[in-house]
Amino acid sequence: MLGPLLPVLMPWLVTRRWFTHERGHLERLRTVSLSVLEEPGREAVLLHALLDARHEGSGTHHYQLLVGLRPRLPAALTGARIGQAESGRWAGWTLYEGTEDHELMERLLARTEQGAGGALQLSLTGSEPLPSGLSARALAVEQSNSTVVFGDRLLFKLFRQPEPGEHPETDVLRGLTRVNCDRIPGLVGWMHTEGTAQESVVLGILEEFLPARGDGWDLAVRQAADCVSGSCRVVPALDGFTGEAQELGRAVAELHTALGEAFGRQELGPTEIVGLVDRMRLDLRTALEQVPELEPYGGRLQALYEDFGKLAVRGRGRGLPGQRIHGDLHLGQVLRTEDGWKVIDFEGEPSRPVAERRLPQPVLKDVAGMLRSFDYAGRQALATLAAEEEASESERESAEQTAARLRRLRRAYAWSVRNRRAFTAGYAAAGLVDPHCHPVVLRAFEAEKAVYEAVYESQHRPAWLPIPLAAVQRLVSGR
Repeated sequence: MLGPLLPVLMPWLVTRRWFTHERGHLERLRTVSLSVLEEPGREAVLLHALLDARHEGSGTHHYQLLVGLRPRLPAALTGARIGQAESGRWAGWTLYEGTEDHELMERLLARTEQGAGGALQLSLTGSEPLPSGLSARALAVEQSNSTVVFGDRLLFKLFRQPEPGEHPETDVLRGLTRVNCDRIPGLVGWMHTEGTAQESVVLGILEEFLPARGDGWDLAVRQAADCVSGSCRVVPALDGFTGEAQELGRAVAELHTALGEAFGRQELGPTEIVGLVDRMRLDLRTALEQVPELEPYGGRLQALYEDFGKLAVRGRGRGLPGQRIHGDLHLGQVLRTEDGWKVIDFEGEPSRPVAERRLPQPVLKDVAGMLRSFDYAGRQALATLAAEEEASESERESAEQTAARLRRLRRAYAWSVRNRRAFTAGYAAAGLVDPHCHPVVLRAFEAEKAVYEAVYESQHRPAWLPIPLAAVQRLVSGR
């Protein structure tokens, strides 16, 4: 049934933010499962499909597709159009991104809750039914999943690359709910396929919708831009974001405490630490092949990893504390609500195998990810202002313009430093670890994150590559 639609879907699929691009062209798409959600008297049809995509010379990736079909596409859905079916049951019908259609998303939620979704099921954490009559709307955000909000009460996050077995995010949210952690959205339920716990595929989670003033990234970049442009005073108490950064540090520390209570803590002995350093070295070798600009720093980056490994193994003969962590923490993963900072998106680093994401890790790995994010926010604010000026200025830069550019650079760096310090101070005040007391460990994890960022930017946003490269240069230089 899906076969005639694959020629239309394939060129669209490779343009998606959540599609993994591998070396070698996309060889084929194979349908693993297909559910058709249609209702008598209604034109719109929802196709829910799980596909395997195989690339020449590499492995297979799994994708979840939600494709809408209509004989005539309403004007409101023009931007979601994929193409037109040329043959098969729906010949002449228009294919479009199904999450953009509120009617189809409302049908999906209702049918799965009622147990009428065929192979698709919705399991709820409580015994109460979901509120009825909630209108759906897709969130227009750039991310690796798709998000639909129902009536500003529920948020439905659909995983675009689901894997069989328990999903890390459902696992973490259930554990944190069990210990009454108030730094997360409440878990309402999760959608999955039929089968045992190991065979079933978790397709998405349904959680409490958190009204927020914005995510940490947007708030930080706006404040940094004000400071870089000279619109705010560069006194820490008057920064405008420093207090928020300190409170964010407290929130992350409280989250780590709750994760330790929910999943336990353990000492990482020499074997675990050596394995951790080996993974860092392997990632570095891969990165050096993909990003030639990293080559001058390769030896010194490896030395940072080695120093971390030696220190951790020798440290008082006890190894290094480890526990479940967020795994992909940055300013875009936190929301500023009326009740303070909330942490979201507990999938972990998408490029890592699921089993690896569940392993106990040092909490400083999360801290390093957030510190890198503050550096990014300052640099992004600087880049945004520079782009605005380039559009209005002549090609030749005057001495006055050069001086102004250097002043902005210093302000961006000062903004990042202030807020990095505020975050670590907040974390130290509320956490079990003081980041200031572990500079070698923190530097190694920051370097690891900057290398990861360099690979990502070289593949997706080459204009941003100087940001992680500047961080790598700073870190290997001991600054």
